[in-house]
Amino acid sequence: MQKHLRDYAKMLPSADVNALPEREKRVVTHYNERSPISHDTNVEFEKELTFGQRLADKVASFGGSWAFISIFLVALVAWVALNSFILARSSDSFDPYPYILLNLFLSMIAALQAPIILMSQNRQSVKDRLDAAHDYEVNLKAELEILGLHEKIDELRESKWNDLVSMQQEQIGLLTRLLKER
Repeated sequence: MQKHLRDYAKMLPSADVNALPEREKRVVTHYNERSPISHDTNVEFEKELTFGQRLADKVASFGGSWAFISIFLVALVAWVALNSFILARSSDSFDPYPYILLNLFLSMIAALQAPIILMSQNRQSVKDRLDAAHDYEVNLKAELEILGLHEKIDELRESKWNDLVSMQQEQIGLLTRLLKER
């Protein structure tokens, strides 16, 4: 991978960018333009969601919360209490024990809730893939920037080294002249 990026870095000034894969092409373009590549993928992802997808996400979010569990438990206890203790005495019980109507409602809730949660999870995995692709692009550009900085530092060090060698040669020349004059 490191060699691959160095090849990109060498190619950048004069390369045929069109030969690169789309993702790398975008990174090279941002690198050459010195423009930021990072952006908020959440905003872009949220803009593309339909009403049904947003609703499914909210239902899945609520279905996996303590509030839902608490409300559901209270409703179940109330159902059982109402049909077993309160209405059972007056024979007006609309769902006597073994609570067949309650089982039907629970099955319907589960049958609706499961695909909604799966849809929400599928969207989350798509979002995670988009985030990973964006992270790759940002990391690739950062690596190219770091490689560029390393090259600049190496050039600067080489330049300073050459300056030092030339100063030493001047000093040796001056010392040699001084020794000849004695």
